Amino acid sequence: MEDFKNLFKSFSSLQVGVIGDVMLDTYMWGNVDRISPEAPVPIVSLQKREYRIGGAANVALNCRSLGAKVSILSTVGNDEDSLHLEKLLKENEISTKFLIKSNDRVTTNKIRIISRNQQMMRLDKEITNDLNKKDEAVLLEKVQLFISTIKPDVIIFEDYNKGVLTQKNISQIIKICNKSGILTAVDPKRKNFFAFKNADIFKPNLKEVKEGLNMLFDEINPPILKKIHKQLSELLNHKISFITLSEKGVYYQQENDAQIISSHIRSIADVSGAGDTVIAVASMVYAVTKDLHLMAEVANIAGGLVCEEVGTVAINKERLLKECEMLLM
Repeated sequence: MEDFKNLFKSFSSLQVGVIGDVMLDTYMWGNVDRISPEAPVPIVSLQKREYRIGGAANVALNCRSLGAKVSILSTVGNDEDSLHLEKLLKENEISTKFLIKSNDRVTTNKIRIISRNQQMMRLDKEITNDLNKKDEAVLLEKVQLFISTIKPDVIIFEDYNKGVLTQKNISQIIKICNKSGILTAVDPKRKNFFAFKNADIFKPNLKEVKEGLNMLFDEINPPILKKIHKQLSELLNHKISFITLSEKGVYYQQENDAQIISSHIRSIADVSGAGDTVIAVASMVYAVTKDLHLMAEVANIAGGLVCEEVGTVAINKERLLKECEMLLM
């Protein structure tokens, strides 16, 4: 029987680095009482504005919420939004020592307008082209400094196709991690899907797998998932496939050890940020235990829990512990 209290206590011993596209999530809450006389659109009477940590920074927040010591490795704009984001990171005890500000970038900001708990509109401020050569080199230097001084247990790559993770830096950083014995976990997007060669944990969702491998199928079953793992392994030479299957749960495979873990019944409010939680929890559980099945079980529960909240939220450590003790013991 798993001792979840000791498992969760052990998270505080971990040093985690999260590299990728960080974002500011802005939520603007209000009421709609009438339609605009200028155009057939609702008028939102704004009542409050809230800033939250998003993208790769939300992965860092999830790791920190579980007790790990966390550093963010990324490039943002030299702008007002970066100040909001940096303030939030520091308030949540996430190190910004390796966060770079560039005059050639803007800080990604996703502005959501919400009324009656429903998202009415989203405005995105972003640059999605790859870092220029100078910024790419500076980020690699920061990662090397982080590895040599902090000596992390885990580095998580969180790719949102916003240009921070370039193919050159991905291959260089994974190579350094493998030489240094640092666990690497990847949450990919399509653009760099096949750039993450030789990583430890590769965690796409089913849609990303279908697009990446150009596969068409409707039914989800072990033979199809094993075929996916085989194709991914041939292309990526990674160790573990960990595929999220939406409402069907998750699937893991390493060599011949493979299983689908079904999801638990939840009242789903919002799926945004669930993938961030899953990669954070999976990486930390595996770093501590090297137990694939336990990794999948705990991450599966965590992903479901955050879907019960509106907006991007980090996992609650005490609630996750309670759910694990209830559902897995």
